[in-house]
Amino acid sequence: MSHRVSAPDNRVVVFLHSGEYDRVHQGLSIAAAATAAGRRVEVYLFWWALERFLMDRLDEPDFTGREDVSDRFEARGMPTVRALLTHVRESGLGTVAGCTGSLGALGSESKAGGSGIDVWLGWSAILQRTAGVTDRFYL
Repeated sequence: MSHRVSAPDNRVVVFLHSGEYDRVHQGLSIAAAATAAGRRVEVYLFWWALERFLMDRLDEPDFTGREDVSDRFEARGMPTVRALLTHVRESGLGTVAGCTGSLGALGSESKAGGSGIDVWLGWSAILQRTAGVTDRFYL
C-alpha cells in the first residue's frame, strides 16, 4: 500500500494590522524576500495597514518623532513600501488581500475599487486560504 505524502505548504503569509510605516515596511520586506526566493506570498491587510494602502501612503517613510531614522532611511536609499510592493507584484508570486470587515469598519468601501488590492475577503475565507501555512508573520 502506497501512502501519498503531500508537499509542505511553502507559502509565506503576512498579516498586516498596524499602519505604522516600520511595520508595513517590515511585512513587505518579508514578502519581497520570499518572492525573491521563489516562494508564493499572500499579504493580508487589516485596519490601519489597510487604511495606509487605501490612502496611498506608500512612498514617504513617516517615523513619528524619529526624523533621524527617516533621514538615515532616505540617505541609505532603502526601498519604500511602494518599491517593495512593486517587487512583490512584479514577481508574479504575490497576492495582496484586503479584509472586508476592516474595510467596512473604516467606512472606506468607496475606495476599494481603485485600491489595487487583488482580492477582498472575510475571515472565513482567510482562514480557509491560510490553513496549513507554517510561515506566518503578524505585524
